[in-house]
Amino acid sequence: MIVKGDIPKEVLRVAETLEKAGFEAYLVGGCVRDLALGKAPKDWDITTNATPKEIMGLWTEEETFCNNDYGTVGVINEHVEDEADTKVVEVTPYRTEGTYSDSRRPDEVKFGVSLEEDLMRRDFTINALAWRPKAEKIVDLFDGTSDLKKKRLKTVGKADDRFREDALRMMRAVRLATELNFAIESETMASISRNGKNLSHISAERIRDEWLRIIDSSQPMQGMIYLEKLGLLDYVLPEIKPSIGCDQSGIHAYDVYEHLLRSLQAAADKGYSTEMRLAALLHDIGKPATRREGGKTKKYTFFGHEVVGAKIAKDIMNRLRMPRDLAQNVEKLVRWHMFFSDPDEITLSAVRRTITRVGEENIENLLNLRVCDRIGTGRPKEQPFRFRKYKAMVDEALRDPISVKMLKTNGQKIMNITGEKPGKKLGFILHALLEEVLNDPKKNTEDYLNERTKTLVELDISELEELAEAGKRRQEEEEREALKAIAREHKVG
Repeated sequence: MIVKGDIPKEVLRVAETLEKAGFEAYLVGGCVRDLALGKAPKDWDITTNATPKEIMGLWTEEETFCNNDYGTVGVINEHVEDEADTKVVEVTPYRTEGTYSDSRRPDEVKFGVSLEEDLMRRDFTINALAWRPKAEKIVDLFDGTSDLKKKRLKTVGKADDRFREDALRMMRAVRLATELNFAIESETMASISRNGKNLSHISAERIRDEWLRIIDSSQPMQGMIYLEKLGLLDYVLPEIKPSIGCDQSGIHAYDVYEHLLRSLQAAADKGYSTEMRLAALLHDIGKPATRREGGKTKKYTFFGHEVVGAKIAKDIMNRLRMPRDLAQNVEKLVRWHMFFSDPDEITLSAVRRTITRVGEENIENLLNLRVCDRIGTGRPKEQPFRFRKYKAMVDEALRDPISVKMLKTNGQKIMNITGEKPGKKLGFILHALLEEVLNDPKKNTEDYLNERTKTLVELDISELEELAEAGKRRQEEEEREALKAIAREHKVG
């Protein structure tokens, strides 16, 4: 049951303005669905029999804006805070839509129709509910309230028609089922399986946006299972398909695919960020390409899978046009996720270098990714004593210099000592000093760095560059050798 008191006064004010001008005004779509479920809507949409021009005529020019090709007018509530959900209330005229020749957008939009005609063109029954504040009455032409009670997702009318009109609705079906913990009705599921190929007409950005909402839900593992069972992975994340059925043996209770999904769910259960969830999902994506039989203690080995996985993750981020910072952080986390799984690598010097590689802002995420990885094996959590040891080492390493700005010198001091001018040589000197200090933090004193600077400034710029880039080049060489070894093992390349 929808209660008028649950609706913000700013939204009611927009509806009242339309009604006072002689027009109908209905809350519609997701906000009605969420209200009926007892959830707080994130967006507020109103539909009306007024035309876009008539809608805009009810407010000042500064209070409205048109934001799409469907006649939608955004009404701005200036008196609410910027982050408030009711800052903008979208008002859209009743409309019908023509054919969808490209499975993306209607060839024609027609206004001046009835509410009933408008609701007929919507995607799912639970989104085709309308509620009129003036009458405090719900309009339910397609039994959407019954589907809400049954926790069932079903299309309005024939499922094939709805998905051929806009193929992205298939992704939306999975997203809504995941977010709401609903089941997808059988014919709707069958239609998605039949029409999945039409997602090839949808832009990477639109697919990405729906997929990230699945990833950011409370049950992303269930969403990924839906995508796989319905045949949509080919259009969302085809790179993960080789992991299905890829046995790991050893400590792993699951194949690579289920391990990745369980690691993702662990990140969601802990409320981690989008980039952490993506890293958990992708951290072992390089395993199928690097698996070989044999080994001293294991049935299979996956040498270099983190290197290969990072490259695959980078390609995925680029293909889906992910934000640059998010993409880079995911790639780093995948590349270095094995660090805290190898006790032999855990020295303070190694921790310092890892921090410089992934960034100080990502080192805690790297530790947490280790926990998600372990949970994904079927084990409950990281061994407490080992995790505390790693965390203590990170805390200690963070007190040591891990960046140029933490050196007991700077560009100005070096120029004062050597008479060197600003330029590349100055930067190389600073990074050469950092390379030394990363190995031995005790060298981070003014006396040592000043004396060492006097020696470094005498070197040729090419020699300085070699010293400054030693760490970076060592990493690049390690990755080249790892890839060569992988190619030799698999007789490729």
